[in-house]
Amino acid sequence: MEEVVLVNKNDEPIGTMEKMEAHEKGLLHRAFSVFVFNDNQELMLQKRARSKYHSGGLWTNTCCSHPRPDESIEDAAVRRLMEEMGFKTEVQSHYHFIYKTALDNDLVEHELDYVLTGIYNSVPNLNEEEAEDYKFVALPVLEQWMQDKPEDFTVWFKIAYPELKKRMGY
Repeated sequence: MEEVVLVNKNDEPIGTMEKMEAHEKGLLHRAFSVFVFNDNQELMLQKRARSKYHSGGLWTNTCCSHPRPDESIEDAAVRRLMEEMGFKTEVQSHYHFIYKTALDNDLVEHELDYVLTGIYNSVPNLNEEEAEDYKFVALPVLEQWMQDKPEDFTVWFKIAYPELKKRMGY
């Protein structure tokens, strides 16, 4: 059973809950979104496996998940990069935001989402239960794609990416 950390709006832990129950009830919990760039400032996107419990088949940031109770955001991000994308890199946390949205399968995403970045210049080894595809995309190409076909992307990606870009000065 995978548990998430329930928090209040100030990111103070208030308990834990089984992941699916938290999404069914729409309770605020910790999450993270990792954006991995290469040395050409291209972003590695992940196409979520169609079998995922929500947002399957959509493009998103390199990796996203939830920290375990008593696990730091950074340690969780490094762990999930290996589990989902098959590589390890150092990560740096930049900011967090809160969002709430209805998803497919009658689930509600209500997350305090930490945004982290890393650098990687090789080919990932995808866990096909998590990610069905990946690509490095130049930021101008990505932005045109997001403008032309916003339905191709996850909700949290469309929130996190513009703010990260602004904060990093890209």
